[in-house]
Amino acid sequence: MVAGTKEIEKQAEVGLKLFGEEAKITFDTAAAQAFKDEHEAAIKAKEAEAEALTGKDNKKARTEKSKEASAMKTDKKYVDACKVVKGLEAPNGNFMSKAEAQALAGASASKDEAKDEKKTDKKDDKPKKKMESAGLSPDEKKELDKLKNDIIARKGELKAAGKSGGECNKDEQVVGWVARMTELKIKEDPTLADGDKKKDDKKKDKSNKTEEKMALEKKVEEYRLQLKSEFQYSDKDIKADPDMQEMVKQLQKMK
Repeated sequence: MVAGTKEIEKQAEVGLKLFGEEAKITFDTAAAQAFKDEHEAAIKAKEAEAEALTGKDNKKARTEKSKEASAMKTDKKYVDACKVVKGLEAPNGNFMSKAEAQALAGASASKDEAKDEKKTDKKDDKPKKKMESAGLSPDEKKELDKLKNDIIARKGELKAAGKSGGECNKDEQVVGWVARMTELKIKEDPTLADGDKKKDDKKKDKSNKTEEKMALEKKVEEYRLQLKSEFQYSDKDIKADPDMQEMVKQLQKMK
């Protein structure tokens, strides 16, 4: 198999990933809505149980109930249901399905072209290699420029709507565009792939640690307010509380 053939087959496989978003997505909105309603009712019931446990004697039981209610809000199936109801893709794959017929058809066509290439003269191999190493096609260059402008415009809209910089970067449409732009940039300059991978690994690790720390800080503050307002704890009592001490200890390890 000539080098050109291997490259085309490789591109066919990559095409499935790059253009997977073009596959038809089917949402089970009705099931998502039903699950969402049922789950939210269960969350409210759990919160009501927590609120009914008043006084110092019930502090521990109330805290446990509150934790259970909070955990229910992060249930993967519930998160997916909320997304699908809004017409968005479910991050965990619930209540939706993808039909990748178009992508598979494209891959098959590419492989057929690879077979035909075996029949061509070896003299044609060098010009083809030059074309393959030329980087982006004119259409891809236009797409790259458009993506840059679209991302800037979308972030401008989000900022005008009161979103923070971090929220703008996490916007699903922005994330999708950035991913596609990165693919095109790597195709234009393959040497970026290794550098981007290391950079992304560091960013991901740092981002995860930052999010965990922020979540724990929020949890500590909410618990402190709960002890103060609902159980009339003094600052000294709050510092002596075992649960508070444990959370503070975890927080100090993150600094």
